[in-house]
Amino acid sequence: TRSLSITSVDQSMFEKAQGEKVTLPCTFILSEEDEGPLDIEWVLIPADNQKKEQIVSRDFFWTALIQLYRIYNNYYAAMTGRMQFTNPDPKSGDGSLDILNLKSTDTGTYQCKVKKAPGVQSQKIQLSVLVKPARTKCSIEGSQEIGKDVILKCVSQEGSPLLSYNWRRVSGVTGIQELPATSTLNKNTGELLLKNASQDYSGIYSCVASNRVGTDECSIELNVTPPINTAGVIVGAIIGTLLGLFILAFLVFCCCKKQREKKYEKEVHHEIREDVPPPKSRSSTARSYIGSNRSSLGSMSPSNMEGYTKTPYSQVPSEDFERPPGQNPTFAPSKVAAPNLSRMGAVPVMIPAQSKDGSIV
Repeated sequence: TRSLSITSVDQSMFEKAQGEKVTLPCTFILSEEDEGPLDIEWVLIPADNQKKEQIVSRDFFWTALIQLYRIYNNYYAAMTGRMQFTNPDPKSGDGSLDILNLKSTDTGTYQCKVKKAPGVQSQKIQLSVLVKPARTKCSIEGSQEIGKDVILKCVSQEGSPLLSYNWRRVSGVTGIQELPATSTLNKNTGELLLKNASQDYSGIYSCVASNRVGTDECSIELNVTPPINTAGVIVGAIIGTLLGLFILAFLVFCCCKKQREKKYEKEVHHEIREDVPPPKSRSSTARSYIGSNRSSLGSMSPSNMEGYTKTPYSQVPSEDFERPPGQNPTFAPSKVAAPNLSRMGAVPVMIPAQSKDGSIV
């Protein structure tokens, strides 16, 4: 007797790039004995066995009611809007599934189950969604000097393993050139080692990163130059350092000198007081004292002269006028006659005279 059977068994594994579309086949043949309702179910078995199976699509047919119920896009939220049956009428024997805009998370095992009682059949298909190499970057490691070893590196920021790297030398005139004879390429890591580099190694190098679903490329320019005169660099650095230290010391010296000058001016300013008058001269001190005595005597009347005590000039106080007793100055008697005060209506005043011993008469 015949029973329900699945005919799409030729291909059980698919590899697609991220963003592409894939069609998972599931064709079947019904038997006359299969009289129950038709049920087509797609199940995703994740690569991680710890995760549960997910129903991604289902179709139900009840031939007796001649009604078609399609229930899908409600079981696996990650595929919402990206999944559809290839044939709008799966009861014709085609229950294949289309998945649009593939993502890396779509990788896994898909199982197609076809049920029509009493017949039941299923088929598993392996899907691998690969990511193309992208954002590939080239770099140079090591000194670009003659006789040194230089490493050219190539790394893709995106891309499913296993990635393969290949370096080539590009020339603007003849196109692609052969790599230097001393070069060593590691296709798995993307490193190109150039030993004992010479100026002939200079040029533009291109790296191509690839996997089973795509490629990406980057380029870099290598410029091998003569070695730098390290002795001259060291001497220049030493001279520059000494010059800098000298300038720094000079600036410190100038600052210290300026500080000392300011300190000295401040001290001198505090020592000179504005409220203290300058010292009097000797002659001015003596004259001021004699003048004061004369004025006081001239204002006295003859009746008051008796009580006046004569003071010798030797006792005149002075701040700076200090002399021994034998060197006291002598003054000649005054020859100036007193004016006729009676006519002026004033009291006559006697002017004292000085004797030889210095006393006032």
